[in-house]
Amino acid sequence: MTSSAAPRPARRIAFSNRLSRWDLKLSPYLYISPFFILFIVVGLFPIAYTAVISFMDWDLVRNSGEFVGFEQYAYVLSQPKFWIALRNTFSIFLLSSVPQLVLAIFIAAMLDQNIRAKTFWRMGVLVPYVMAPVAVALIFSNLFGDKYGLVNTTLADLGLGPIPWHSDPFWSHIAIATMVNFRWTGYNTLILLAAMQAIPRESYEAAAIDGAGRIRQFFSITVPSLKPTLVFVIITSTIGGLQIFDEPRMYDQYGTGGADSQWLTITLYLYDIGWGQWNFGRAAALAWILFLIILAIGVINLLITRRTIRDEGGAR
Repeated sequence: MTSSAAPRPARRIAFSNRLSRWDLKLSPYLYISPFFILFIVVGLFPIAYTAVISFMDWDLVRNSGEFVGFEQYAYVLSQPKFWIALRNTFSIFLLSSVPQLVLAIFIAAMLDQNIRAKTFWRMGVLVPYVMAPVAVALIFSNLFGDKYGLVNTTLADLGLGPIPWHSDPFWSHIAIATMVNFRWTGYNTLILLAAMQAIPRESYEAAAIDGAGRIRQFFSITVPSLKPTLVFVIITSTIGGLQIFDEPRMYDQYGTGGADSQWLTITLYLYDIGWGQWNFGRAAALAWILFLIILAIGVINLLITRRTIRDEGGAR
């Protein structure tokens, strides 16, 4: 009786050790599982479902469709409006991302100096980012009004002619790019500022002892040290810039991209196909075309990133 009851404590200890090992291995996955479950439900499943719809002539009433292959893709690519929207999207993206990056680096460099009320100024540059996009678009659309806008009124007071903000494609792109820059410059500034503060101060002190001025220190120490962060900012700006929607949608009271599609973007064209024409098959196809464009640009950025980091590591 005694010999048969002796192994029980050992079995309990073995099971407890096994349970502890399971807890150690499975607990991290259990803690992060809500994110992945939520991503599968609201992210991955809609993406896959959209891919299926893009190959169908979708009937919204019956919630079913007929398989048509790549017909929806061919139709979208054959439309002149698609190429106009693609050109406008890249134009607004370039007019916003390049000045935005230069301005963000300049502001971050100013905030990295030993100035008074640093916390106030650092939080101040983030205020436009936390503002509602619709509010920003409404304010700037009135600012760039053709007849009663503040800019044209000021130009008239100076004896200059008005700027056709809504009829001319170039000036409409400038106006929309200004809205984008107003919202996102502060966000990129804080990212670059965090990277600047990670640069060892001893590098600047050694450069100052060698006689390098502020400008020389900036281009010889700050900019090379910001390469990985700059690549990240460029990639995120590219993804966000190619999906611009709020600013062109609220630029006028109609939200159609202009009478002659002067500022029609890809996402605005997608919205018009889906909710204006009620053709979700074509809208899904256009969404996947946009995804492939962003993916291609992302791969190019990734290759540039690897080469930049590899060259930097070899130089060191």
